[in-house]
Amino acid sequence: MTRIKICGFTRAEDITAAVQSGADAIGLVFYKKSPRHVTLQKAIELVGVVPPFVTIVGLFVNAEPDFVNEILESVPLDLLQFHGDETPEYCSQFNKPYIKAIRVKAGVDLLQCASDYIDAKGLLLDAHVDGIPGGTGTTFDWTLIPRNLSLPVILSGGLDTQNLAHAIEQVSPYAVDVSSGVEANKGIKDAEKIAAFINEVNQIDVQLSR
Repeated sequence: MTRIKICGFTRAEDITAAVQSGADAIGLVFYKKSPRHVTLQKAIELVGVVPPFVTIVGLFVNAEPDFVNEILESVPLDLLQFHGDETPEYCSQFNKPYIKAIRVKAGVDLLQCASDYIDAKGLLLDAHVDGIPGGTGTTFDWTLIPRNLSLPVILSGGLDTQNLAHAIEQVSPYAVDVSSGVEANKGIKDAEKIAAFINEVNQIDVQLSR
């Protein structure tokens, strides 16, 4: 079963819609340059509507450790997502499960990345766009992903209902991650797009299991 993470929430009603549709994880962005950025107070408000058994993920980009710890003191994050140039030592210092985002392009050695971040819970593979750490809505060449990665793959980057089947069939990811593909505007989710995305993933899983 392909797990589903939806990232970049800024409104409580959007989180509720995602959970009701069956999202496994919700992502909050703690990166001020992102249009989906949330403040500490907003994050506290948003996590208040998340029910049990839904994973709360906090996304950081080259953040000062003190900032990450400040968030952790007030926001009950289950998983950290590091989307910048963080080293394995940096990622491990918070004593929290984490995933490491890798911006994929030709020449990036994903086998080496999996070895370097061996204690990560998975690698989130996203498109490489110069100067932008993520959330670009851009796909990448999925054939660059080795089949024998030692860590679970969370596939991200430009996923929507039109390309999901091809993506899941080709990559067989542990999870898929979507943000812009289920939005009305940046940071504003569309409940119908969320439901359609999740339904599509579930239908693909059923078809592939036959």
